[in-house]
Amino acid sequence: MNLTETRYAKYALVQEMMQTADVIRRFNPRQTRIIALDLPSAGKLFLTGEGSSRVFPAKNAIRKALTWGLDLSVFTEGSRQAAQYDLSEMIVFCASNSGRTKEVVQFAKKLTASGNGKPYGLSANQETLLEKECKKTFILNCGREQAVAATKSVVEQTLFYESILWNIRGIDMAAELKRLPGLLEEVLTMPISKDIVKLAANASTIYFAGYNDGVAEELTLKTNEITRKKSDYLEGTYAVHGIEEVMEKQDVVFVIDPMDEEVEKFQEVLTKGVGLTVIAIADRETPFTTIRVPSAGEMNPYVFLCAGWNLLVEIGLATGINLDKPERARKVGNEFMG
Repeated sequence: MNLTETRYAKYALVQEMMQTADVIRRFNPRQTRIIALDLPSAGKLFLTGEGSSRVFPAKNAIRKALTWGLDLSVFTEGSRQAAQYDLSEMIVFCASNSGRTKEVVQFAKKLTASGNGKPYGLSANQETLLEKECKKTFILNCGREQAVAATKSVVEQTLFYESILWNIRGIDMAAELKRLPGLLEEVLTMPISKDIVKLAANASTIYFAGYNDGVAEELTLKTNEITRKKSDYLEGTYAVHGIEEVMEKQDVVFVIDPMDEEVEKFQEVLTKGVGLTVIAIADRETPFTTIRVPSAGEMNPYVFLCAGWNLLVEIGLATGINLDKPERARKVGNEFMG
């Protein structure tokens, strides 16, 4: 994928993916210090939103907080379910790129009406309905996205939440942030094997498996929006605990950063048992066919995500669809109309 060939450059989706590196270059982690100062007293952070505004941003934060052993509990649910919880002892964030997502706006209204205080907001737009319901709304620097599939905004939202954790830990991630844009540009423009693209383009269902940190799940959603193909997210080892009964040989499973301990079982159940192809996206060679990416250490999830974007663009082009115009999906899935 690149911006020098018309077949890529004509799509807003590709342009916005390629803008992600500059979004990171402009990102200022100091903006979340105010949140980090509030959190020690509460000790609990609740992140809500819908679709891409929640999946990777929130679940990456949860995994990082647990991995680092922070004295902080991070939770996430969709807005409708979150509205049923007692969140009075938590700091709450409501994320909506448009600032008009119905479920999120109504949740913020309900939280305020309950007397538990207004939540924080996170949006790509100013002066929105969501902003009116929040005590403070942080505005993303990525700007509006024209493509239906959210991309650069997802990465900035994720960095925003993760930077809260950096500030709590008191660590300086400047070196990692400086290196990350170049790595993302590398994986966004690296060639994807034509054999892999053909295999996925002809698959009945494209599966993504891996850690519950939002990467595989977000790529599953993007598969629907970008390639118009059926997809499913298989958390952890779900791929070898029953779903093999309905898998088909022409299906393909992309495993993000496969766990070494599970490789043998995946081979036994999926490769030998079902007869399908398993492909890894990883920063090392694996026993599977591997889309190899450079290592970014703690920032690996961002690299894996962007490598997945590159793959999905190639699949979409191979099937001859318009990447910018899904037939039914909308930019704001459920808009609040007042």
